[in-house]
Amino acid sequence: MRRARVLASHPLAGPGIRYGITGVIVGLVYIGLPVVLNGGAGLPVELVIPIAYVLAVTLHFNLQRHFVFRHVAEFALSRRQQIGRYALIGAFQYPTTAIATAVLPKLLGLSQRATYVVVTLAMSLFFFLILRTHIFHPTSDSPELAEGESGGELEPGKLELLRQGGPADEG
Repeated sequence: MRRARVLASHPLAGPGIRYGITGVIVGLVYIGLPVVLNGGAGLPVELVIPIAYVLAVTLHFNLQRHFVFRHVAEFALSRRQQIGRYALIGAFQYPTTAIATAVLPKLLGLSQRATYVVVTLAMSLFFFLILRTHIFHPTSDSPELAEGESGGELEPGKLELLRQGGPADEG
């Protein structure tokens, strides 16, 4: 149990675990809501998919801000700035995934489904790092840049890595 707490309090692993949990929750909402509303309430799937999408994106943004990056005492960006950058990521992520899923299977000799899964996982990791370093990052004078999530002092070299968005503890 102690090891789980140490992992959850790590400056990169803790948010990474919460990011994964958020992905599962958002995925369940995005997939589950249309299934329930179409199957249970008989609403047309063409109507419920956009509703589920908007709800899932809104939920994802709020979970990022209040759950995944909850250790950040003060964000460097305002909520409005975060929303703008978050929307920009969404506008980039979808076409990139679609193009990669269309082009890479022929180049790599993989099935389209396998390529989609790999591309989606790679994009998720990439965008976690973007969210962490460019959207939900702390102010430069924030205490979490001077301390890890657990409150312990960081060595100067590790502090600089954390400021640059890299892992603070590689041992």
